[in-house]
Order: sequence, then structure tokens, then C-alpha cells
Amino acid sequence: MQQIRYAKDRGHVQHGWLDSHHTFSFGGYQDPEWMGYSALRVINDDRVDAAAGFSPHSHRDMEIISYVLDGGLAHRDSTGGGSTLLPGELQLMTAGSGITHSEMNASRADPVHFLQIWILPNQGGVAPGYQQKPLDSAALRAGFSTVVAPATEAAPFAIHQDARLMIAWPAAGQALSQKLDPQRPHYLHVARGEVQLGGQTLSDGDAVMLSGESALELTAQSEAELLLFDLPPR
Repeated sequence: MQQIRYAKDRGHVQHGWLDSHHTFSFGGYQDPEWMGYSALRVINDDRVDAAAGFSPHSHRDMEIISYVLDGGLAHRDSTGGGSTLLPGELQLMTAGSGITHSEMNASRADPVHFLQIWILPNQGGVAPGYQQKPLDSAALRAGFSTVVAPATEAAPFAIHQDARLMIAWPAAGQALSQKLDPQRPHYLHVARGEVQLGGQTLSDGDAVMLSGESALELTAQSEAELLLFDLPPR
């Protein structure tokens, strides 16, 4: 079964310096029908003005993924982690027993556009941590590549959950085929670009929830950036 979540139907908040679209309930946007999907709790599509951002604040017991589409995001946290996250990289912060961090636009002239993603962990109170690495662009252009997975698996980023994040950067006209476990829910988010999925066209910010599906077949209509979550059964 496939259920589409169109970008236009997401929650939207405008705070002057911040223009944010919420796939699931967050902050001032609350919808009991959209509280998350399996362990996937938040996908916020954020645009932050130059020299603005999120001042130091705290989290606990959450796996937080940041993915930059345009610009640079300056990260600092209480583990000592800190650098500027750029397109082509990924950041995973384990809030665990408690972490304080800030996320600021690294530019004083240009906006930054990024996704912030929260995944519920399968254990609480673990040691906080911070990971940031460049992605393997060749692997992502070839098809879906697993970049986040449990620590027992050979992925670049380790997460405290039976969940995986696969990313693909297809070219226009490229067909992708990805096997799925029909016993597990999956969530495809179109971060950028346009793809054809069955008889549906999905573009920037659109998503589809997949349950009971054994494969994902799509064709990119333009260059695209796609995030596919493999999630624990609900």
C-alpha cells in the first residue's frame, strides 16, 4: 500500500528568520493524524535567513539527522562537536542522556536550506554523540545507498534504532529499483527534484508511505535527491 503526503499538505510556520514546513506534528503545528510514521518522528524542511538560526537548546533520547540542500549550517554542541555542514554531507547527533546544541546559518549573506529529521531511539539514556561525514556521491548517483544503520551493520553512520536511511541522487531519466522488506514500513521523501512513481508525479517535499511493498520502482524526471527510510514494524 502507498499513501502520498504532498508537500502542500504539510504544516507551515513562518517566524521571520525561519520558514519551515513540518511533515509531522511539531511545535505550533499539531495534527493527531500526523504524529510520525513508525520510529520516524520529525522531518522539518527549514529555510533560515542569513546570520540567523537556532540558539543553544537541549534534547534527550532522540536521533537527529541534518541534511543540507543549499548553503551551510554551523553546528556546535556540548560533546565538543562542531563544524559547518555543507551539501553532500550528513550529520547525525545522538541526544541520548542529554545534549545542548545550536544550529546557525554559516553565511551572513545567503539563506540555508536543510532538512532536520528525528528518529526515536530504541534505548534511552545512551551517551550523547555527534557524527558528520561526506557522503559517497558516486554510490548515491548509482542508486539507493545505505548511509545510516544500526551499529552492527557496515554503514557510515550508526543509529540507536532498527532503522536505516538510504539516499539516492538520480539523474534525469534514471530508473531506480530498490528491494523492500514487505514486513517493514518504508518512507520515501523527495528532498529535491521530480520523480515518477507508478502513475504519480512527486516533487520537492512530497513523500510516500509504503507498507506491505516488496519493491520500490521509480524514474527521475529531473536530477533529484531522495531519502528512503526503512523503519521498524509498528
